[in-house]
Amino acid sequence: MKKRRIEVISPDNFEQENHFYPKALNAQLHPMVSHFLNLDHERIINRYKHLNPKIDSEYLRSALKLPTKHFFWGGADLFYVTTQQGNRKMVVLETNSCPSGQKSMPPRNDSDEFRGYRYLIENSFLPLLKKKRLPKGALAIIYDKNYMEVSGYAATLAEVTGEDVFLVPHFNNEQQFISIENGILSIEYDGSSIPIRAAFRYVTQKPWNRLPVNLKTFVYNSTLVCLSGGRNKLLANKAYELYNSELHSHGLKINMPETIKDVNKLEIPLWVDKFGGKAVIKNPYSNAGQGVYTITTQDELESFMNEKHEYDQFIVQSLIGHYEWSSISNEGKFFHIGTVPNKKGNIYIADLRVMVYSSPKGFFPCAIYARRAIKPLTENNPKDSWEVLGTNLSVKKGENTWDSDTSRLMLMDNKDFNSLGVGVDDLIEAYIQTVLSITAIDKMAQTLLNKKGLFRTKLFKSLDNDQSLLSEIRVN
Repeated sequence: MKKRRIEVISPDNFEQENHFYPKALNAQLHPMVSHFLNLDHERIINRYKHLNPKIDSEYLRSALKLPTKHFFWGGADLFYVTTQQGNRKMVVLETNSCPSGQKSMPPRNDSDEFRGYRYLIENSFLPLLKKKRLPKGALAIIYDKNYMEVSGYAATLAEVTGEDVFLVPHFNNEQQFISIENGILSIEYDGSSIPIRAAFRYVTQKPWNRLPVNLKTFVYNSTLVCLSGGRNKLLANKAYELYNSELHSHGLKINMPETIKDVNKLEIPLWVDKFGGKAVIKNPYSNAGQGVYTITTQDELESFMNEKHEYDQFIVQSLIGHYEWSSISNEGKFFHIGTVPNKKGNIYIADLRVMVYSSPKGFFPCAIYARRAIKPLTENNPKDSWEVLGTNLSVKKGENTWDSDTSRLMLMDNKDFNSLGVGVDDLIEAYIQTVLSITAIDKMAQTLLNKKGLFRTKLFKSLDNDQSLLSEIRVN
């Protein structure tokens, strides 16, 4: 493996072919997606109120317009599903801090060279720096995955600010270029220790074991966000439930699969049986499609039970599949709408990733893309359910080594969008579900800090008493 090193990215170094997938370079944004991206908050609220008359439009307005305090940039993965009565919904599978998506987004117009990189940097990251009391130092992008996008952010940040930006690898169990003293993050470069005033973070694999929760250097997003739900599916689900209790009186709700939390391994067969033998088991702290097990047969359950697992706690969720083999949850049976049938008559499960950022003017969409499963959806219960249900494109090649199966990537362009079978109202629903899920996790993050801004370890432990995870968390 090539030895990783810190790079210095200077202004005027953004080259599109380095920061977008080849299929996205010359793609043209679908007119319907373009129309959605040009809707302001008021038009979105008016349309959503028209379709959902019982919602409190003033509350929704405040949810869309109020800036967050910790979770500034995130993406939700959503399934578009329906019931046997034909009630369509966008269901949140999970919410990610440090999400990918920029490299898959077509330009909004012909002069949109930087695309979502610039929208996010100019409208979210840089305005936050003006409000913070920061130590003296440089700017950095720190990462452990997705070089195509992190280098795009670095080149954009250098272009917009006119200063050099350090692009710093920060992989788990590898050489560390970062040190922390008195809450200030510094990088070791060319024999010198360089303090960092603000860092854009794309560290996704156990970020809490290398980056403390409390830092004077501003980190966008902080490790606190990952622990609060951005990379912790267990706390995310608790955050959704807590926020849903507030949303209920305003006619709003985060849609999610029925979820059983705090499950130890021995209990899992009982809960799978509760869902009729069809369920999804998740390691709460993994991402990029790792640690997710779809169970539709006894063989798949036994295979899971025979594996060794890194953590002590799991979550078990109702499974959304074909109508003939979906879980029966407390809200009934949901099943996938899927893509429009292709020429062979095949329908594929696809998810939708919606990335948004928080700005002084509220939330705005930044990038959207979709991913389809490997094999088509059928009435018969599949022997390998992941090939029919799994949509994630990341392929783990080894420790800290990843590839991506872009053959299943679906862009928001004229070619792919029509086959998704979604419309403007579905995009609005997906956007609102994303905003609500991010807000829920942001509220959880606020709860996990005391009045002095310090991490409430005892409260976190009461919410997530997984000793393997607790031993990894670096607070200071």
